[in-house]
Amino acid sequence: MKDYLPNSDPLYDKVISALETVRPYLQVDGGDCQLVGITKDMVVDVKLLGACGSCPMSTLTLRAGVEQAIKKAIPEIARVEQV
Repeated sequence: MKDYLPNSDPLYDKVISALETVRPYLQVDGGDCQLVGITKDMVVDVKLLGACGSCPMSTLTLRAGVEQAIKKAIPEIARVEQV
């Protein structure tokens, strides 16, 4: 079990806001993403849903889309992982 920051941490709102910027692009193709948690070492865990969960391009979507949007909004985030 990972040690996540509490949901009340202000980083959660920032990450959710960053996810909202990429969510429309994911939804156009029948996918979506969900924030699972933020670890104390600044790793954001997300779950890709719908078409994104089974797409062979999901790694590219995660790195070039989701991770870049989050790191642009919150530079202290180290990386984004799919769970």
